[in-house]
Amino acid sequence: MERLAGGIMLLWGIKRWLLAFAAGALAVLSLPPFDFFAILFVSFTVLVWLLDGASGRAEAGFVRRLSPAFWTGWWFGFGYFVGGMWWLGNALLIEAREFAWALPFAVFGLPAVLAVFYGFATALARSLWSDGLGRICALALGFGLAEWLRSFVLTGFPWNAIGYGGMPVPALMQSAAVIGLFGVSALAVFVFSAPALIATRRGAVPGLIIALVLLIAHIGFGYWVLSRSGPAAEGELVVRIVQPSIDQSKKWDDAERTRIFELLIDLSRDPRTGRLPTHILWPETAVPFLLTGNPGALARIGEALREGQTLITGAVRQETAGADQPARYYNSILVIDHTGQIIAAADKQHLVPFGEYLPMRSFLEGIGLGIVANAPGAFTAGSRRRTVPVPGGRNFLPLICYEAIFPDELAADGPAADFIVNVTNDAWYGATPGPYQHFRQAQVRAAETGLPLLRAANNGISAVTDGRGRIMDGLALDVVGYIDVAIPEKIQKRGNIWSPIVFFWAIIALLLVGAVYSRYGFVQRRN
Repeated sequence: MERLAGGIMLLWGIKRWLLAFAAGALAVLSLPPFDFFAILFVSFTVLVWLLDGASGRAEAGFVRRLSPAFWTGWWFGFGYFVGGMWWLGNALLIEAREFAWALPFAVFGLPAVLAVFYGFATALARSLWSDGLGRICALALGFGLAEWLRSFVLTGFPWNAIGYGGMPVPALMQSAAVIGLFGVSALAVFVFSAPALIATRRGAVPGLIIALVLLIAHIGFGYWVLSRSGPAAEGELVVRIVQPSIDQSKKWDDAERTRIFELLIDLSRDPRTGRLPTHILWPETAVPFLLTGNPGALARIGEALREGQTLITGAVRQETAGADQPARYYNSILVIDHTGQIIAAADKQHLVPFGEYLPMRSFLEGIGLGIVANAPGAFTAGSRRRTVPVPGGRNFLPLICYEAIFPDELAADGPAADFIVNVTNDAWYGATPGPYQHFRQAQVRAAETGLPLLRAANNGISAVTDGRGRIMDGLALDVVGYIDVAIPEKIQKRGNIWSPIVFFWAIIALLLVGAVYSRYGFVQRRN
């Protein structure tokens, strides 16, 4: 082990960068659909040893001394994000004639930007680097802060945070309800990096003991929570989740729109199950035309619904400001009653850059760039997030598409939510790991909040989970069909000033103390 660690520490140049890239790419196996979380012990152990040898010249300035560490982390991140998000390029192939030229930017450009956060993490860690246990604290500190920053810098994109690798099953998601995704990410890096101590020996015993205690606590707490809660209590409301699996290339085809709409209607009216659904849920932008301007379609929906039934659907909503003003379009959730009336709505707040709107629009349109999404025009962001009331005296938290990946955006105005509604269209990404990763992140939001998750995805994965993240029923990728599920009751959480963000910063503070003490405290003691 010592010889292996020594050989990795002494690598330089292209060999160092290739190994860092490979270690990051290997870490992707911890994510859905693979869920082989043990691989992270290998990836982060190699990363620690690479950072052991990533020291700049002593006479160089502060930034240049940290440059080798930054690039080590950047290559690790580049491998992780290319390996975990290559499927984004599939969206550009839906309209290949127009967007295929941008394929390298999606497959390599976005990962290159996201890798900067991991370069920051390793540079910060290296600035506090020391022998033994302290460097593991420093690395966990750096990655914890990097994942937190990734959730809001440049509009935020915390996709595939390291913590998800440590939450492959509901029992291992329960820690997120206490310390949050970013707290889990920081401690996960500590645990997965701990084997690196074996080769260098200094601090190995306390480091491995702490890592083992954290791992046992993470697993034990989850199973304890699930054993106490028992099976999810079924509520009086029943939801039918419809999954039409529409080919994205045909969705906005004029010749296909009637067929798609009638498929949604037929699946919603199917009487084969015994218990009548009280709510029917369609995916994001399920209706392939402007529903708000089509009274005939609304009347058709009213005819399909029985008295007392409610449709919740994703749709494009148009808002006209005036005769001389361009119309605004919103990616929305509409609630429609059995008379065909829209009784409530919510607009997507967190839009996808380049997918739903164009940053620096005037400049980029001037050089020929446009948005990728098939829509009447660029979307406008909703003004605020609020809970949406539905018949039956319940309220839901609306999360449209990738809004479900942001743990810090679960607060909403209005009455307390009884469940989460997540509508999405992952048909853009085909049969790739993307839809599995997206579902996992939505599943963790349920475990964090204690709210059941009702998820309708155009081509999957559609599912209902309880407030612990346990799947009650679901539809696999590319299946055409529906499920009828009694909506579980939400988990009533006790009021607690110790919110996940407080615990996250407490973890960061402890890791900082450990790193600083190891770097400076031991030196003073030796002197």
